[in-house]
Amino acid sequence: HEVDHVRTFPDGRVIALEIEWNNKDPFFDRDLENFKRLHAEGAISVGVIVTRGASLQNDMVQLVRRFAAERNLASADDLNALGLTPTPRQRADVTRRMRGGSVPFAEAWPQSFVQDKYGAATTHWRKLEDRVHRGVGNPCPLLLIGLPSAIVTFDEHLDVGAIAEGEEEQEILSEPTLPPPASQP
Repeated sequence: HEVDHVRTFPDGRVIALEIEWNNKDPFFDRDLENFKRLHAEGAISVGVIVTRGASLQNDMVQLVRRFAAERNLASADDLNALGLTPTPRQRADVTRRMRGGSVPFAEAWPQSFVQDKYGAATTHWRKLEDRVHRGVGNPCPLLLIGLPSAIVTFDEHLDVGAIAEGEEEQEILSEPTLPPPASQP
């Protein structure tokens, strides 16, 4: 397995970063065990995992529902116009949810989409937390980041120019450094 991102600092310490967004949750086992092995071999100093936080996982249907409502999505054709192409299985699931006419497309599609792409068996905070509490990955130092639902903006107050300027500034900055390692007794 190749780690998503690796950064070596001037003092020789190494950070390994994995981003797990919607893989099946056993990928956490792979990542944590890989961090454990790499740390034991002295190849990395710390392992970092970024995934969906608890609030983002819990709010996903609501967020996708808002996306659908704000874009007036009323059919699979509307999704196609956005460049989204549901599979035949996904289309059948939305149709099943809409049977009887009591559930509109803008409600059925978000439920189906989230269940299919971001369901309980995919990588998210609770699945990562369960593994860490069981000791998977020990003794590698870990930084675990669960992105909250508050990061979703729907283009509200989005200043693309400022984002681009910030990215340019990041490219210009010198290499970051880590604090010195703690002395061993």
